[in-house]
Amino acid sequence: MTAQELRLCGLLLREHFGEVVAKVATHLLRSGAQNLRTIIHETGISLDLVKKSLCVLVQHGACVFSSGRKGPGSPTEYRTSCDQILRILRYPRYIYSAKTLYGDTGELIIEELLQRGDMTMSSTVKTVADRLTQNMEEGRSMEYSEVSSTFSNLVETHFLQRCPPMGGAGKKDSATPAAPAAPTPGAGAAPVSTDQPTPESFPDCYKVPHVTLIGRGKRQLSSEDGEDQRNAKKAKMDTETHGDEGIYWQVNFERFHLHFRDQAIISAVANKLDQTSSEIVRTMLRMSEVTTSPTATCTKPLSANEIFRSLPSNYNIPRPILDQYLTLLVDDPMEFVGKAGESGGGMYVVNLHRALANLARATLESVVQERFGSRSARIFRLLLRKRHLEQKQVEDFAMVPAKEAKDMLYTLLSENLVQLQEIPKTPDYAPSRTFYLYTVNQLPTARMLLQNCYKTVANLIERRLFETKESKRLLEKSQRIEAILASLQASGAEPEQLTEVEEMITAPEKQQLEALRLHINKLDSAENQVDETIFLLESYVKSTTAA
Repeated sequence: MTAQELRLCGLLLREHFGEVVAKVATHLLRSGAQNLRTIIHETGISLDLVKKSLCVLVQHGACVFSSGRKGPGSPTEYRTSCDQILRILRYPRYIYSAKTLYGDTGELIIEELLQRGDMTMSSTVKTVADRLTQNMEEGRSMEYSEVSSTFSNLVETHFLQRCPPMGGAGKKDSATPAAPAAPTPGAGAAPVSTDQPTPESFPDCYKVPHVTLIGRGKRQLSSEDGEDQRNAKKAKMDTETHGDEGIYWQVNFERFHLHFRDQAIISAVANKLDQTSSEIVRTMLRMSEVTTSPTATCTKPLSANEIFRSLPSNYNIPRPILDQYLTLLVDDPMEFVGKAGESGGGMYVVNLHRALANLARATLESVVQERFGSRSARIFRLLLRKRHLEQKQVEDFAMVPAKEAKDMLYTLLSENLVQLQEIPKTPDYAPSRTFYLYTVNQLPTARMLLQNCYKTVANLIERRLFETKESKRLLEKSQRIEAILASLQASGAEPEQLTEVEEMITAPEKQQLEALRLHINKLDSAENQVDETIFLLESYVKSTTAA
């Protein structure tokens, strides 16, 4: 874990869970696995706050615990996961994908689970149905059965999974005083220690329990008099049983990542060729979702006959045209699709690793072009293609004047985007008898760019927090006035009263607020765009490491 990752993790945790949780987590990231007593001593935080911080981290899967390294009876040790914390940056993308695939209901289910870490199915269905009902017209409400159906669909497509059950060692350790986070209600479904099996290794990971849940979503009471009534209803709901007690669910991030990877490949094919080609690749990826391992370098072979039968009905592609498209995809230099045999009209695979490598390569080329210009990008692409070239060869092949080529190569070399390899003719490494070859190592360059992306996101978050802090007074005033207006509208106030309240914010303040919101939106959008690059580079690095 690098300093940039640690800094970004601290900012994300501080923004979502507060200063104390961020301090405990960053300390564990720096120090590795530690027991409760050591954490309290080294952070200087009280026992109660450390316990609560660990509970929050365990609940959200950012912290795991296991028995001590000194053997049986030693205090339970806690460790945090940098990868899990960095996923917080991708939360908006998970929610948006769920909305695209399953509508508003899917969006709210994923949002609730991300916000709370893990929940039972019945609790999630009730909460989501109440939220949907709150936004519906008066007299309408959301059926629990509709939300349950969407929840089941998310489980069937593996976007949701059961939290792994606690292992015997974990339960034994959680009874000791050194494991305060384990017996809490929220931690009952939290991820277990790293030496225990993954959720997919349990047979019931994607099995939806039979839940007895009949009814509709309820509107939230807005009057102050209804507070006691709400509390009474909540207490009554807590005592009800629905048949899924103790079965907690969490978001399957890896399944979302596979979906993002597939979408990136489909989008790249559409941009390179056309929409029909991308639809063929989409069909191939959809057919091999279940049969292909997440770490596989390519999908399972599919025959042209199977692909033809599985194409969407609205795409009336004759069989000869399909064969031509498949041949075009196989012959394309990007090599997204490969041919694995001749049986069944031809066996075809999607080259997942090759596709990610090409997407990462295109990202690197784009970065060089944006930072150093088109001529530098031409030299960079030339080195990627030719592997090793002398300076004179670079000048000739790139058709760039010697002085400019030399300056560009040295600039790229100083930024570690290009490497210089020395090949001596004699053992003494005399410059006159040594070949100096320029080359590009794609994997180390991608790793370096990934660290730059982490730094960029951290800077964007810090800038957004600074902008918000500078205009804190104005934002609080705006929120108070909006709350007063909402209260007056609910009570049926006169238009004159509403106008009078709206005029409490002056014209210059309105302009300042509008400029601030525009700036914050730009920063948020930039964070999401950089995260797309981070995901692409992370996927390429992991795929290359696995391959």
